[in-house]
Amino acid sequence: MENGLEKKYGLPTAICMVVGIVIGSGVFFKAEAVLVETGGNMPLGILAWLIVGAIMIVCSYVFATMATRYEKVNGLVDYAEATVGSRYAYLIGWFMATIYTPALTSVLAWVSARYFSVLMGWDITGGSCLVLACFLLCVDYALNALSPRIAGKIQVSTTIIKMVPLLLMAVVGTIVGLSNGQMVQNFATISSGTVSAGTGLMKSTVAVAFAYEGWILATSINAELRDAKKNLPRALVLGSFIVVATYILYYIGLNGAVTTEELMASGEAAAKMAFQRVFGGAAGTVVFVLIVISCMGTLNGLMLSNCRSFYALAARGEGPKPELFKQVDPVTNMPNNSAILSLAFAAFWLLYFYGANLTAGWFGPFCFDSSELPIITLYGMYVIMFIQFMRKERDLNGFKRFVMPALGLCGCLFMVYAAFAGYGVKVFYYLAVYAAFMLVGNCFYRKNA
Repeated sequence: MENGLEKKYGLPTAICMVVGIVIGSGVFFKAEAVLVETGGNMPLGILAWLIVGAIMIVCSYVFATMATRYEKVNGLVDYAEATVGSRYAYLIGWFMATIYTPALTSVLAWVSARYFSVLMGWDITGGSCLVLACFLLCVDYALNALSPRIAGKIQVSTTIIKMVPLLLMAVVGTIVGLSNGQMVQNFATISSGTVSAGTGLMKSTVAVAFAYEGWILATSINAELRDAKKNLPRALVLGSFIVVATYILYYIGLNGAVTTEELMASGEAAAKMAFQRVFGGAAGTVVFVLIVISCMGTLNGLMLSNCRSFYALAARGEGPKPELFKQVDPVTNMPNNSAILSLAFAAFWLLYFYGANLTAGWFGPFCFDSSELPIITLYGMYVIMFIQFMRKERDLNGFKRFVMPALGLCGCLFMVYAAFAGYGVKVFYYLAVYAAFMLVGNCFYRKNA
């Protein structure tokens, strides 16, 4: 299948997409959420980070194996087509284009706007933060649509910048915690005896799913990655290990800086307080600057993928008006029509997120967290892909064909179970919305395309 996108990205950009998309706002506020859900049980919290991290590594390994065998326009859609079939691939592509990617992009725009407002001392409630989030969406769209090379360089630089506070806290916080006995105390203390280990672990798993998600979007630059069959697998596996190690070390270091009670009580200000304890008062402002850069870097990585969503469908002759959305601008080498439609979907999901989660609730029972349930949906969609991969790829050795896909299958089923355990009946209202989107998308499927 021919396409007009040139090979302009190398291995460093691909690794930075995996690390940069995953590491963003989630690591800074989900650490507190994990402690709350586990009742201050640090070992149980570490177990939650390890479980979801292991699932990500296993799944990334399976997709890395697929990447060595299938290469077209958009990695995940290619893999679904090769393992399950063209209709399933189209439906995954439609889900990614209309729900998953724009929903996550919109949430990161809001989180970036909120942290920026905190930094500037502005009001973080009401419509002002929403307007700023819309502005950030448009700015990042313009950057990716008009100068994709610069967007790629920004992804590399912001990934490096966002690692600085994480590594500082991981190393210095751990040393300080061991020297003053704070870490030993936190490991030995459980603040709340009302939380059972099983319930706490399930809720913690759902909480950290958002912090770990986004790595699969790195496959969206498959057609623009030099030597993709070698570099994409390397990026997926290396990037995943970097993320897991960074998260766990940061979580341990954070607990060496302050008590679990203080972390649970401080909410999103916990990171600022911890850095002030370790590095002094001025560090609070510095870390907030780095957090804002971190969030905007993640937003850039998501938008980089988002802009290509409808192009990935149109390049196969699928979706609405494929002849329109597969056009690539000869000057910028970007599918601008696809980018514009993707921006519109991101704006829609931003409005939904505000109305469903930041106000009294505009949509009644259909108010759900659009930052987490689409993630679990994608894990559910991996299930049939892994089963078919084990059935079809007969020339692979047993480890690549059976062991790793089977582990990935178990991990995906665990995530689905955790979602029902954590969200309850809200999952069914979300699935109704999901079904409506997929029914509309099925109307644009072209069997003989």
